[in-house]
Amino acid sequence: MGKAMFYHLTHSTLEATARTLLTRALDQGWRVALRGRDRGMLEQLDLALWTDDKASFLPHGLAGGPHDADQPVLLTVDPTAPNAPQGVMAVDRAPVTPDEVAGLERLWVLFDGQDTAAMQAAREDWKAMTAAGVLAEYWSEEAGRWQKKAQSGG
Repeated sequence: MGKAMFYHLTHSTLEATARTLLTRALDQGWRVALRGRDRGMLEQLDLALWTDDKASFLPHGLAGGPHDADQPVLLTVDPTAPNAPQGVMAVDRAPVTPDEVAGLERLWVLFDGQDTAAMQAAREDWKAMTAAGVLAEYWSEEAGRWQKKAQSGG
């Protein structure tokens, strides 16, 4: 069974945090589905991942292309990803379930601390994960650096 990790963004951008976590996942040899709810938002994230850090290359693709199954990181709105991911990164309140964590190495939930709806959705996801006995960690950067604030399950 995998682990669910919740990241409460208050200082870092979604793009920077996603890039860091995705790079670590790729270093582990994992494939990742980055799941969102809105194609337009994923298109913006796709562009940022290609252009924001000129010093590093993060191989990824936006779902809907001919090589989706080959993508190390696939940005998608679909809960089923053809790239056979070991990790799922949920952004923009994308739906996640405790059942899917069992088949993953990692589930990341990234949420904006300035967005009330995102905070509420993350709370509900946390409650569902912990009620199901999923190993879950909650990370916050409220002090300006990432700190683990809570752990449950396992």
